[in-house]
Amino acid sequence: MSTTPHAAVSPSEPLLVMRAIGKSFGGARALDGVSIEVHAGEVHALCGENGAGKSTLMKILAGAIVDYEGEIVLRGAPERFSGTREAEDAGVRIIHQELNLVPELTAAANIFLGREQVKGGWFGWLDDRGMEARARTLFERLGASISPRARVCDLRIGDQQMVEIAKAIAFDAAVVIMDEPTSALSDAEVDRLFRVIGDLKRSGAAVLYISHKMNEVFTLSDRVTVLRDGRFVTSTTRSETTPDAIVRAMVGRQIAEFHHDPTQTYGPDLLEVEGLSLASPAGSGRPALQDLCFRVRSGEVLGVAGLLGSGRTELLEALFGASLEAPRGAIKLEGQPAHFRHPAEAARAGLALVTEDRKSLGLFAEMTVAENITLTRLARLTIGPFVNPKSERSAVDRSIADLAIKTAGRKALITSLSGGNQQKCILARWLLTEPRLLLLDEPTRGVDVGAKAEIYELIRKLAREGRAVIMTSSELPELLAVADRILVLCEGRITADIPRALATEELVMTAAVKFLDRGTGESSLPSLTRQVEQKG
Repeated sequence: MSTTPHAAVSPSEPLLVMRAIGKSFGGARALDGVSIEVHAGEVHALCGENGAGKSTLMKILAGAIVDYEGEIVLRGAPERFSGTREAEDAGVRIIHQELNLVPELTAAANIFLGREQVKGGWFGWLDDRGMEARARTLFERLGASISPRARVCDLRIGDQQMVEIAKAIAFDAAVVIMDEPTSALSDAEVDRLFRVIGDLKRSGAAVLYISHKMNEVFTLSDRVTVLRDGRFVTSTTRSETTPDAIVRAMVGRQIAEFHHDPTQTYGPDLLEVEGLSLASPAGSGRPALQDLCFRVRSGEVLGVAGLLGSGRTELLEALFGASLEAPRGAIKLEGQPAHFRHPAEAARAGLALVTEDRKSLGLFAEMTVAENITLTRLARLTIGPFVNPKSERSAVDRSIADLAIKTAGRKALITSLSGGNQQKCILARWLLTEPRLLLLDEPTRGVDVGAKAEIYELIRKLAREGRAVIMTSSELPELLAVADRILVLCEGRITADIPRALATEELVMTAAVKFLDRGTGESSLPSLTRQVEQKG
C-alpha cells in the first residue's frame, strides 16, 4: 500500500473519477454508463432505491467486481483492480452493508486479516499483542467498548458493525466507502461514527457514503449523487437541493406520506405473555429478559422500541422458539399454552420471524429467488418427493408481483438482488405460510424510502386482515407511523407500554434509557405511566 495515499492531487482536480461504468448480471443491466467524480476531503453521498446500482458501483471501485465496462481514474492515473487486495493497496477501503467478517476469529484478527503484523521478519510469528493493542486504539477512537480478543460471533450486530468500520479505517485510505454503515448502530454509536467521518475529511480522504436516511445524507454530505435503475440521474451540492428533491430523483415519483388508519379495529387477544424471562448465555454479551408481561390483539401492530442491547431481538427469538436457552413464563396463543422448543414448531402454529441479520440468518446464498421464497412451503408445492414446477412458478410469480420484487427472474441467484429486494424475498417466504402472528426484527433495515413505504402498507394490510404483528425498529418515526402501540424495553425489562396516539419520541426515549433510578432503586415505570396518563 502507498504510504501517502492522499498525495499528488491538485485541489481543483477530482481524487476519483469513475467514467461510463456498465455492468450486467445475466440479462439484468445493473449499471448503464454511470459516471461520478469525487474530490479529496469530501463526503459524497450516493442515493437511490434498492436495485439502483449503488452497491454494484462501489463493489467495482473496491475490486470485488472485476468484469465491468468503463474506467476508473484514481489520483489522475487509470486503475483496473484485479481484486480487493489490489484496491486496498491503492487506498480504497469499503465497509459493506452485509458484514464481511469471519465469525470464529477475534475482533483483532478480523481487522488485520490478510495484513497480519509479524515479529522476526517474513518468517516470524504473529504479533498478536501488537495487533490487539492497535485494535484497542481503533475501538477507543470509535468509542466502542469491544474486547480485541472477543470472537466476532459472540458480538451483537452493532458491535460487529463497529469491527467492520475499524477494519476499514485501520490503514491509511484515500477513499473510504461506507455502505449503510449506521443500519445496526445506536444513536450514540452513530454520533461517534460521524466524528470519525469528520476526521477522515480533515485528513484529506474522500468518503463515499451510501444511505437511505435523508437526515444522515443532509447532515454529512458535501455532494449528493442519485442513481435510478442503474443510470445516473443527478449530482448536486447539498446546499442546492432538498431531501424531497432527492427522494423524487431516486424514485421518479412523489412518495406519499404514510398515514395511520384511525378506523382500525381489533379482535380478541391473539398472544398473551406473562412473566417471560430468559437467561443470558454466559459470555454471550446478550441481555437477559426479566418478567415481561404484555398482550397483542388480532389486527394490532405492536412496535417494540429500545436501544441496541435492550432485548428486542431476544424477545422475538424467545417467542419463536429460537433462543439459545428455553424461556420461563407463560406464553399463550389464542388462549392455548404455546412453548415452542424449535422454530419449526412455532411456524406450524402460525408464527413467522423475519430476522434482523438478513445475510447470516435469513438468506440461503447458493439458492435462487424461487428457492428462497418457497423454502417454507415445499410440502404444499410437491407431488410425492418432487417439487411441482407449475405450483412453484405460480407461488413465486405471485409473491414477486405482490411485493414488487426487482429481479431478473425467479431463477436468479438471491445474491444478485439488492439488499432491499432480498428482504422482500424473505417477507414473501413467510407470507406464504399465512401466519397469524408475524414477528419482524428491523424489517426495513437497509431498505430505501420507496420500499419502506411498501413494507409499511404491507404491515397495515396484514393487520386489516386480522393478523397480529410485532415489529422492532431503531427508527422511532417508523414505529410512531406504523404501530398501534409501542412497548419499550431497557435492559431486558418493559419500561413503558404507550398507545400510538399518546406516543412521542421524547416519551419513548425516556423509557428506553432509564429503567431504574440507580440512586433510589425505584422503577421509573410509574412516572412514565403518569406521563402517558397526563397526555391522555
